[in-house]
Amino acid sequence: MATLLHLDSSLHPGSDSASRTVARTFRDAWRDQHPDGTVVYRDLAADPLPHLDVHAFSAALVDAGSRTPDQAAAFAGRLELIEELERADAVLIGAPMYNFTIPSTLKSWIDHVLVVGRTTGDASTVKDLPVTVVASRGGSYAPGTPRASSEYVQNYLRAILGEYMGLDVDFIVPELTAASSNPAMSALVPLAEASWTRALEDATAKGKDIALRVAAA
Repeated sequence: MATLLHLDSSLHPGSDSASRTVARTFRDAWRDQHPDGTVVYRDLAADPLPHLDVHAFSAALVDAGSRTPDQAAAFAGRLELIEELERADAVLIGAPMYNFTIPSTLKSWIDHVLVVGRTTGDASTVKDLPVTVVASRGGSYAPGTPRASSEYVQNYLRAILGEYMGLDVDFIVPELTAASSNPAMSALVPLAEASWTRALEDATAKGKDIALRVAAA
């Protein structure tokens, strides 16, 4: 039975969130291919994880038998998240851009699941696991745009999830989502609408494609 791990991190609920809406479209396409499959869902905004503390961090640096009670308790929470990721056949992440980068709640999840020697390197337990990221943003940070150098969502996630953890990372990027509500961006509304249509189409196609890849594996 195929398992999709779905993480949302937008502060906005339901259809008020571009990343949630596009991610739901992907998930629906996945479910069409795997009606009996499992979706493990975490809303990191509604139910945020604690930030990594010294006990949770240091616990990963010592053998289980050498951990203090505080380290053991802290690492138990990390282990739940790590094993949840390891059991997944595919991952879907909603990652809106806040202040040029990912939400702190998503960063916290990454801090918990990244364990050197387990989920990193050539022997990573999650190597080649397909991950689709819905990286929505109010403006455009595409190559060649004035703010391209301030794009720290795709660049960061590609580096940490892809290069460091070995995940197979792909992106869906609905951009210019603020155009309809910001008068200064009114001229960009047609581009925003085209980007939105493309994002929904990509979500449907990629949700189906990833589901079929998992089924064939």
